Amino acid sequence: MLYLNLHEAKTHLSRYLEQLLQGERIFLCKRNVPIAEIRALSKPLQQKRPIGLAKGEFTVPSQFFDPLPDDLIAAFEGR
Repeated sequence: MLYLNLHEAKTHLSRYLEQLLQGERIFLCKRNVPIAEIRALSKPLQQKRPIGLAKGEFTVPSQFFDPLPDDLIAAFEGR
């Protein structure tokens, strides 16, 4: 973990990018008090997720398709 004051981060952030890519985290500080964290994003998936990944894991009950009660609809509409 690296702790950088705002001025140092603003001035030299490009120096720390390689460390971020290796999994290091940077804590931005204001007057030596941490206020934010910078970390590398996770790498995107290389392949698409398959369709039907959770098939058979759950069932949708028939009541799911029943109309909602009027009082619940009114609450959603702000009445």
